[in-house]
Amino acid sequence: MKYSRFSTNLKRVIIPRFFQYLVLTIAVILIFVPIVILLFGSVKTTGQMYSHPYSIPNPPNWSNIFNILTTPYFWTLMKNSLIVLVGTTSATVIICALVSFVLARLPFRGKGFVFNLFTVGLMFPINVAILPVYFVLRQMEQFGVNVIDSLWGVILVQVAFQLSGNIMILRGFFTAVPVELQDAAYIDGCTNFGFFWRVLLPLVKPSLAAVSALVMIASWNDLLVPLVVLNDNKLWTLPLGTMQFQGQYGQDLALISAFVALSSIPTIIFYFFAERQIVSGLTAGSVKG
Repeated sequence: MKYSRFSTNLKRVIIPRFFQYLVLTIAVILIFVPIVILLFGSVKTTGQMYSHPYSIPNPPNWSNIFNILTTPYFWTLMKNSLIVLVGTTSATVIICALVSFVLARLPFRGKGFVFNLFTVGLMFPINVAILPVYFVLRQMEQFGVNVIDSLWGVILVQVAFQLSGNIMILRGFFTAVPVELQDAAYIDGCTNFGFFWRVLLPLVKPSLAAVSALVMIASWNDLLVPLVVLNDNKLWTLPLGTMQFQGQYGQDLALISAFVALSSIPTIIFYFFAERQIVSGLTAGSVKG
């Protein structure tokens, strides 16, 4: 009898759990081993990188980190990335919140058609549409709007391609808010915008935080849009500057590792702080009245 129970538990619990932990362990190794190698390489010499790429640096060589941090070019890239990050995130969250509110809570003719247009936007990733977008940006110069070789052009394109997916996310949360709350707000004298600002937004703060975090990470790591829009190296963002730096110092692996590591640290730190908001915002259930 005991053997039968053990055999049943082995098949139902132990073996499936073993494979779960095995898959998770493999995933963690695949993700973190390159990061560890990169961090170790940033405090090694190039000779150590070639001879002992996987060893712990002993002693660590901090000259590469110091050289990067004392280079004005690195801080220019950092400043440009922060400008694009703040501009893209602010514009995307504001526009997505307003559009999602209209699509979720306000009746109007053609509502389904408008919603389908945003859904169609999901079918055209930026890698496919970047060439037509570039032509549109060029045509805008004829009307006196110069967005090529401008950080505002990068922000404009990033916002455009962030709208569809994030509107889908926010619309689901806005729809989940009970209609009774909206009726009660109207009875108390709230306008549509008053209900949106005073009632709806406080209830969906986790989803707004999640969308903000997702937009920030995507904007910070974006390479394609700055590559197409920006020509002046004084306007380059960190991903674009990192690519150029790798081409310029291709033989100095230690220096490249230091540059890439320093460029990645803000994203890693931000993700650790925002991870809880992303998970809670995307997995939160509907709001109960």
